Amino acid sequence: MPAPIRIYNTLSRSVEDFVPQETGKIGLYVCGMTVYDDCHVGHARAMVVFDAFVRYLRYRDWDVKFVRNFTDIDDKIIARAKELGEDPAALAQRYIDSFHEDTQNLGLIEPDSEPRVSTSIPAIQAMIGILIEKDKAYVSEGSVWYSVPAFPSYGKLSGQKVDELRSADEVPGKRHPADFALWKAVKPGEPAWPSPWGPGRPGWHIECSAMCCNELGRTIDIHGGGLDLVFPHHENEIAQSEGAHEVPYTRYWMHNGLLTMSSGQKMGKSLGNAFTVKDVLNEYPAEVLRLYYLQSCYRSALPWSVDALPEALSMTCRLYEAREVAE
Repeated sequence: MPAPIRIYNTLSRSVEDFVPQETGKIGLYVCGMTVYDDCHVGHARAMVVFDAFVRYLRYRDWDVKFVRNFTDIDDKIIARAKELGEDPAALAQRYIDSFHEDTQNLGLIEPDSEPRVSTSIPAIQAMIGILIEKDKAYVSEGSVWYSVPAFPSYGKLSGQKVDELRSADEVPGKRHPADFALWKAVKPGEPAWPSPWGPGRPGWHIECSAMCCNELGRTIDIHGGGLDLVFPHHENEIAQSEGAHEVPYTRYWMHNGLLTMSSGQKMGKSLGNAFTVKDVLNEYPAEVLRLYYLQSCYRSALPWSVDALPEALSMTCRLYEAREVAE
């Protein structure tokens, strides 16, 4: 009998034997890109990690449905489009095309489905409606807010305590500092969709809850993403999905560690220290970048420096030489 697959589950904070809901089948959802810029090597780590994971599962003869989304409606997209004088939808599509070019050049397998927020508005609005009906959300001045105190187990993934959470800004109509937006009332010059609560657009967190449920059902096997998404994004996904459907949302949570700079900071566009995949692949073969990611435990922080890829290149060359000798 083959050895069981063991996964570190962020929710239980322990390594567990993986047991799927349905024998031989796995539903896997991975948070994808918010498409307002080119993919950097920090994003690519998550893509390569879960690419390798899906390949391994299929090697073990599991039937995997792999879903990775695009967030193509977001504050950052709107801000970048305004800065460039471009339509937000056109900007998002340009960076989706750029992302697909990067994943192809990296040799990644394609997901079975790539839902987008812009084509998931009905599902998003339907989930918001359920949350309002169940008193987990409330309407205020054309926006809809999730009522965090109405979900007693909030914080079970991240360890955050509701009474310690504070909001950076006072927002009219918001009842509790920890409450978060499910639907944002329209603002001048921003894209908007009609809704029962007035024209507007979805909040970030509800998007993934709705897309995940629409693609894989109310309870999924594995949810993946970067460690930086544990709070607030994945915590809020749990609150929304379990608040709406009253069943467990995700059975196993997998989070990859982040790329860090010598200063100890994570790599990010907002920090101005990001290297794009395109830049790296202009200098090194894709195998080098993939090996660099996969030589370390996927959950560990991975240091990035000018020496990182030359060392991975040397390791790649040694592997090819060993294969030639073996043949």
